[in-house]
Amino acid sequence: MTALLEARNVTKVFGGGMFQRNRTVAVDGISLELSGDQPSVTVVAGESGSGKTTLARLLLGIIRPTSGEVLYNGQDIGKLRRSERKNFRREIQAVFQDPFESYNPFYKVDHVMTAPASKFGLARTSAGRRKLVEEALEMVGLRPDETLGRYPHQLSGGQRQRVMVARALLLRPRIIVADEAVSMVDASLRATILENLLTLNTEFGISIIYITHDLTTAYQVGQNIVVLYQGAMVEAGDVELVIKDPKHPYTQLLVSSIPHPDPGKTWDEEEVAVAAGIPAGGRGQCLFVERCPHAMDACRDQSPPKFLLEKHRTAACFLYADKPTLAEGELNRLLSPSSGTTSSVA
Repeated sequence: MTALLEARNVTKVFGGGMFQRNRTVAVDGISLELSGDQPSVTVVAGESGSGKTTLARLLLGIIRPTSGEVLYNGQDIGKLRRSERKNFRREIQAVFQDPFESYNPFYKVDHVMTAPASKFGLARTSAGRRKLVEEALEMVGLRPDETLGRYPHQLSGGQRQRVMVARALLLRPRIIVADEAVSMVDASLRATILENLLTLNTEFGISIIYITHDLTTAYQVGQNIVVLYQGAMVEAGDVELVIKDPKHPYTQLLVSSIPHPDPGKTWDEEEVAVAAGIPAGGRGQCLFVERCPHAMDACRDQSPPKFLLEKHRTAACFLYADKPTLAEGELNRLLSPSSGTTSSVA
């Protein structure tokens, strides 16, 4: 069955032209597939600079990959015909980190809702479009009479973000790419917005790609997770397995950095010590070799493949060289919706 949205061995390199010596590999050989028939919540996690936002922009067609393909219904999104691109724009929606950047300050917030409603012909009359807009706002906990008719600066950050979630819902997409969607709102509003996203998944059958550096919210909303380091996938699988018992040394460091209510305790019983003095890594060796406490000769000689640790988990680390390597296309089965269950937002 053809995937609705698929990244196939996608790499994005910035710089490195004829007169540019500096090259930045932002995304390195990532493959990811989302079915249109099995709604899922997939988390893409990693620290700043790990390639999360670049991957989001590739999936949305905002930028083109240096190599590899991003496919929509089996077709390269850069080669879609006009009608196909319009369908792509409707079915693959985004909620970005800073909602203020999505607004034109000279327009009232109504414009971000009514413009797509008109463009995609969601209703024949302005009254019909208005009704759809009001229903979408109410679904994310906003009162239309207190939201519409205002300029972006007259709403709080949380209100602006929920308007963008409502905008995505208005178009009834099949996938929403949420890039750090709650990182700029108050803690009191995060649970509300995350609950909105989960509702879109459970009640409307919309798949969510949730991009975050926050493993706490990743654990709360995700079914499965992909952990990136310097643009490469280092661990992936069921979110319960990966966060409760991380296997890759980088994931272990991420999990150990999660704040604990008791300052005297860490998330894990043991902290991961980082080795010092290891030679600088490159793309021909493990990217984490400089920071890894378990670095070995093999890590400096070649890039580790993805090893299949168990049914719903893989890690790119030579610590598991005795395990079978992940076959081509096997990652999609490993990250299938049936491999995990969505947690509720506390």
